[in-house]
Amino acid sequence: MRRFSRFVPRGRRSPRSATGTSTDGMCVPREHSAASPDSPPRPPVPHVDAPGHDEVMVGGAAVQSYAPDDGEGRGRRPTSVGVMWTDQFGRIATRAVQGLVVVTAAALLIWGGREIAIVIIPVLLALIVSSATWPLIKVLTSNGWPRALATVLLLLALIVFLGGALALVVLFVSNQWEELSDQAVQGFNQLVDWANRTFPLTIDQDQINDWIAQAQDFIFSNQFGSVAASGLTTGISSVAAFATSTVLFVVILFFFMKDGPVIWGFLTKAVTGAKRRRVHLMGSRAVHVMGGYVRGTVIVAFVDAVFIGVGLLIIGVPLAFPLAVLVFILAFIPIVGATLAGVIAALVTLVTNGLVPAVVVVGIVVLVNQLEGNFLQPIVLGRSLRLHELVVLIALAVGTVLGNIVGTLLAVPITAVGWALIRAWHEPLEKLQDEALLEDAVLQRLPWLQAGEPRQSDDTTVENL
Repeated sequence: MRRFSRFVPRGRRSPRSATGTSTDGMCVPREHSAASPDSPPRPPVPHVDAPGHDEVMVGGAAVQSYAPDDGEGRGRRPTSVGVMWTDQFGRIATRAVQGLVVVTAAALLIWGGREIAIVIIPVLLALIVSSATWPLIKVLTSNGWPRALATVLLLLALIVFLGGALALVVLFVSNQWEELSDQAVQGFNQLVDWANRTFPLTIDQDQINDWIAQAQDFIFSNQFGSVAASGLTTGISSVAAFATSTVLFVVILFFFMKDGPVIWGFLTKAVTGAKRRRVHLMGSRAVHVMGGYVRGTVIVAFVDAVFIGVGLLIIGVPLAFPLAVLVFILAFIPIVGATLAGVIAALVTLVTNGLVPAVVVVGIVVLVNQLEGNFLQPIVLGRSLRLHELVVLIALAVGTVLGNIVGTLLAVPITAVGWALIRAWHEPLEKLQDEALLEDAVLQRLPWLQAGEPRQSDDTTVENL
């Protein structure tokens, strides 16, 4: 019996009584029922059948971490493989392998997105625009409008607005772009000459002129208009690619606006339990952040264009309207856009009006940017853009390299949404629920909803978008 007891696994030995007899009737020697006072304490040995003690996960595979009992009463010992992957260096190596897997997956995802950018870009643009129009859809459906009718109405309004703005730019601004570019170049040359005369500098004017000429050729060539599709379509003209992307954008935008909650519910059907609730609330957070960013950026761009345009008109700059349009367009690029627009406006003013008006224009641009950053953006953007300036600059650089102009425009909102989702994943579920309910309450307090009794539609709950 003594020899037999050595082969009984420790975790499966029957409980012993005070006399050394097991509770199932098997006799166990007393020297094995309790440790001798003089014997050293034995280290704790994990249970044989306990999950997680015999195996460790390495790269998604189970590796045996403990050898079986050798029958000599010394218990199980960790295997060499188990020691290798469970010590400090093994844990670091495991994290490194996991990081390489994530980086490889991200690289493959980016490569695939570039290959089918003619589809990905319309989807992303439609997602951003539908997120911006989501509160209007919610307001109309709460007032009893059918969702399909509200979608058609808003989509037609968007087409009329964007088409009218594009026609206005083409009719009144396109003829002045070349003149605007020439005057900006002249102003830059004057600035370089002044710097060479004032400071002990030697700026290569020929090299600068070559860079300026290349930039002008690029801007006024067909590449600028088709840069989003260049390298992404084979055997298809830029016009056909642009038309295809436009049609896809309109169709996808319609379905996102009309069936957004249904699509989101289908995509999250595989998630069950409490995680499903969190995923729904994270989707609500993403829509709120992306839509708030777009609406806030449009407001900020419009205010910047109006104030700077009025200042240019007061000074008497002849190209005030094209410069205001340029300010509005570049305002969609955070940090860099406002600075670039101010520099161009100052250079044009330097050529057309002189040094003193150009300095005044610089002061106006700086004042408007300060009001925007310290007063307007915290109000209209709120928490939609809680990103450090360095993160914004890195996102812009990466977006420009990967997607050219379209990537520059999409980099910041995508980064903001990604950061918001990361924060939402670690926030308590109660906080996410309170935020979603607060957004519904704000919409219910809008003046045009107080005229009648609002109807709670099936797509206005916090579990839907």
